[in-house]
Order: sequence, then structure tokens, then C-alpha cells
Amino acid sequence: MKIIQTELPGCVVIEPAVHGDARGFFYESFNAKAYADAGLDLAFVQTNVSRSARSVLRGLHYQWPNPQGKLVSVLDGEVYDVAVDIRVGSPTFGRWAAAILSADNKRHFWIPEGFAHGFAVLSDSATFVYQCTALYDRAADAGIRWNDGDIAVDWPIAAPSLSDKDAKAPFLAEVPREKLPTYSPR
Repeated sequence: MKIIQTELPGCVVIEPAVHGDARGFFYESFNAKAYADAGLDLAFVQTNVSRSARSVLRGLHYQWPNPQGKLVSVLDGEVYDVAVDIRVGSPTFGRWAAAILSADNKRHFWIPEGFAHGFAVLSDSATFVYQCTALYDRAADAGIRWNDGDIAVDWPIAAPSLSDKDAKAPFLAEVPREKLPTYSPR
């Protein structure tokens, strides 16, 4: 397993060791001990799977309170995956990091609690997996506008297909600070 740091401390890309031959391949998508040895002591309570068509953009989503950390990956297809630091007081507040996740590269992206998350589908379709550290909480469900100019995510899709909820999400500057996660140095 290889850990690749991003521009956002705590957000990392994980490349599993893949073993394969002409018959196919095998890899561990999660191993609690190996992850803990790499500094990622994670406990998951919910796993979600979504399927989306080309040019669908989902996000930027977060939960507050009851934040969710998410280990995300793609089983089929390819996505442009984004994490945004929305923790009030963080030195990287409002900054983002991205990774290409695909069935071919088998990469995972760890998005810690306190970050907003979204992805755009680059292939004809994509099957996306989220392993979450907290249960979904409808009352805490929130979002930031995908095209917030202050964040300026460089999405590879100019005219994405959006849900009404995502199209109407507030800009980060419009969200009251008490409705955002707070940064606490470790």
C-alpha cells in the first residue's frame, strides 16, 4: 500500500498493492491494521454505493454536526474526486484537493471529517463506493455550491448534470460559521 499526500493535510490518496495475472487481480480495499500502521486509524459504520452517468456531478456534500469521514473508491468507470477543507479556523480553509479515481487505477481517497466532498463522472458511467465513519444524518446533511468562485475547483466538466439540491446549495461565504465544522489541531 502506498500513501500519497495531497495539498490538504489529512486528505490522502491510497494505492493498494494489486496482485494480478492473466486470470485477473486481487487487492485489499481496506485492512484496518495496515491503515492504522500508516496513520489512518479508521472505523467504518456505513458503506454506500452509487451509480452515475457521464457528466453527473455530486457535491459538494458534508454533514455538520455528526461529520463523516469517507474512504471513497470506484468499482467501475472513472471520476474526478474532490475534497474541500471547510473547517473554520483551518490554515487551509476553502482550499481543495482532487484525485482521479477509477476501476483501472484502483485508488482510494480518504476525506477526513470536516471536509466537503464531491465528484464528477468522466466515463460513460461510474459505480462509486463510500465507506463512512458516521451514519448518515438527514438533519445534519449540508452542501456547498459546486462552482463556488471563492473555492474555484477546477472541474473537468463545464456543464455538469446536477441535482436540484446541488444546483441550489449555498456558497461557502453564505453558510453561517456555526453551521460549519471547526478546526482543531491534532
